Amino acid sequence: MSTPGRLIATVLNGAWRESPGADLPLSAADLDQVTPLIYNSGAAGLAWWRLRHTLLRESHSAELLHQAFRLQALFAKTHENKVQKSFRLFRQAGVEPILNKGWAVGRLYPDAGLRPSGDIDLFVKRQDFAAAREVVSSEAARDCWVDLHARVFELADREPDDLFARSELHQCGDEKVRILCPEDHFALLAIHLLKHGAWRPLWLCDLGLLLESMPESFDWKLCLGKNNHRRNWILAAVNLAHSLLGAQIPDEGIISGAERIPSWVAGRVLKEWETPFSINQPPMNYRAPMRSYLRRPSGMLRDLVRRWPNPILATVSANGRFSRLPRITYQLGDVATRAMKFLSGVPKTSTSEPDD
Repeated sequence: MSTPGRLIATVLNGAWRESPGADLPLSAADLDQVTPLIYNSGAAGLAWWRLRHTLLRESHSAELLHQAFRLQALFAKTHENKVQKSFRLFRQAGVEPILNKGWAVGRLYPDAGLRPSGDIDLFVKRQDFAAAREVVSSEAARDCWVDLHARVFELADREPDDLFARSELHQCGDEKVRILCPEDHFALLAIHLLKHGAWRPLWLCDLGLLLESMPESFDWKLCLGKNNHRRNWILAAVNLAHSLLGAQIPDEGIISGAERIPSWVAGRVLKEWETPFSINQPPMNYRAPMRSYLRRPSGMLRDLVRRWPNPILATVSANGRFSRLPRITYQLGDVATRAMKFLSGVPKTSTSEPDD
């Protein structure tokens, strides 16, 4: 019997393609079992796209996914307008941002209803951060939901000036929007997936889409970068997109036998997909700040269990490598780092601040 994670992988296999295919080895009961998980994980539109030419398209679950697809298509236009507005406001303030994720990847899908819209993730140069923050806090930008960054963890091995020099302008309605070049964009999405423990199947669909829509000029050497650990992470994400969702790798030579990820990684991703909800991910799954237990220790042990790190997340947090070795060292290291910050009173740094 297939697990919920494996069933989700079956539904989303190649779902980003213009014609994903008509055959789907799935029963109506299987679809009913995983529809709530798919719906709440943000992959409902993709699931409908995959089901729409199959015998399951008439099922109640498929219709629920179809409704989500329609809603996402409606929201996509509103989100596009907000992206345009954000860039206008920033440029009026003399700031040129780069848009990460969101519309930058959503524009590549064959239909606007395939990817849900979220906040507007913008990256600016450090010297522009103060001016950019004023734009974000202004009344005019209040409805744009901008998540502002002066440094991006996923691309910390690349110079900001180089990211801007390689970036590209693409038309978004009436505005030209600056996005990362394909190589930097793929690296960002791959590491972002793993940094968050790969709990959201939509993120792996994004990578499948990018793998199958790469320009012929795509430079894998630039994408993988010079840091061996980050190279390992990016290739791990490529392997996951290929092994779990059937993504075609345009240059299979980039993955040697030594680079292939161990089976535990894919197994853990499928396990995460059994509960693909943000409320179950740190720090949302914590019941209370650890300092609160100094006064009322009741429930602390249960909350400590919730804080035990996902092995994928721990590997990235500890700057480790994906290999067959046990993850316990990385997990203990992650726990120790957080414990030291707690004991020293150092607050968790926000990714929206310039020094994170």
